[in-house]
Amino acid sequence: MNPRGSILAEADLRRLSRVKCIERKPIAPLGDSMISFFKQSVAKRTTKLGKISESWAALVPETLCAHCSLDSLHRNTLTVLVDSSSHLYELKQLLLAGLEQQLLIACKSTSLRKITLKPGRWHDTGDDQRKPRSA
Repeated sequence: MNPRGSILAEADLRRLSRVKCIERKPIAPLGDSMISFFKQSVAKRTTKLGKISESWAALVPETLCAHCSLDSLHRNTLTVLVDSSSHLYELKQLLLAGLEQQLLIACKSTSLRKITLKPGRWHDTGDDQRKPRSA
């Protein structure tokens, strides 16, 4: 090759390299956003449901606890998912017999006023977290 052809080829390659090169803007790290999200939603929910779950585990019989999952606390109402209708009936009867009043007194600091039972299912993952699934 002649020297002029190699210079032109090199210039073409530089031009192509400049055009084809993609400049990426730096991306902000997710750490700060994730921490604020955690503090706003997860930690607040855990704090409220943590006190209620301790009282729930202490007052509700173990045989029924295995079939229930505390789903949410919204507008001072605790929603509990129960996996079968027979267990739902049994738990409803216990709540009407005075268990609900005991739970409301035990969880007074969390502003709990009402307990709602819903039929529903959750599935266990490998790390023993319960996730609600619609019935």
